[in-house]
Order: sequence, then structure tokens, then C-alpha cells
Amino acid sequence: MSSKMNEPEQYAYEVKEAKAVMDRHMAALNDRDSDALAASLHFPHYRFTGGKMKISKEPNSYLADFFARAGEGWHHSAWDFVTPIAAGPDKVHLDVQFTRYRADGSTMGMFRSLWVITRQDGSWGAQLRSSYAA
Repeated sequence: MSSKMNEPEQYAYEVKEAKAVMDRHMAALNDRDSDALAASLHFPHYRFTGGKMKISKEPNSYLADFFARAGEGWHHSAWDFVTPIAAGPDKVHLDVQFTRYRADGSTMGMFRSLWVITRQDGSWGAQLRSSYAA
């Protein structure tokens, strides 16, 4: 077996698509656009945090759930980095970090996560992630 298997460089198109999902996700979150945010995810959507797997079965409550956990004063978030660590024809693993900000630009927190972006029925979306964020 090759040690170069699933290297992101071998799957440039798939990595590009995965990063586009991440950009759409962040834009929708910051725009507070529930439909666009749900369109960046595959459901059920899995999120491992705090030692527990949380499953969002339907897109209709995803944004409200985010507001509940983001904390009082959340204004927007931004990716600090989105780095592909493995890729294949229908899945890309991304090492990411994001920062949550208040309206005055002060930082609420920086969080590292592992995101798995998948292609299902020709559509790319975030399927699961493991996050250190609340």
C-alpha cells in the first residue's frame, strides 16, 4: 500500500469543493441564513464535542442550536485556517480553526476542529466534525 494514498494533492478538485463548502458555511452563519447554512451540511449531521456525539437529524433547528451554544454577544466568526489533511474521491478531511467575535471585534474564543466533507448524490456538504467549541 502506498504511503501517498489519500494525499490532498492527488484530489485537488475535491479539496477545492470541500473548501468551497466551508466558505459557504461561514458566510451563511455570519449572514444568519438558516437555509444556506443547512445547504452546506449533510443530514443527519454529526458533531462530537464535550465527549458526546450530537446528531442534527433535520436542518430546521441547526441555526437556533448554534445561537444557543455560541454564547451571548456572538456577532460573527471567521476561519483562521482550513487545511486539508486527507482526501479521496468522495471525502475530504480538514483541520480547521475558527474564531468567534463580538460586534466590537473582540475575540470570544478560538477553536480547533476536524471537519469531514463528503459528496452525496453529487452534492458536497459537511457530514461530521469533532470540535473543541461549545
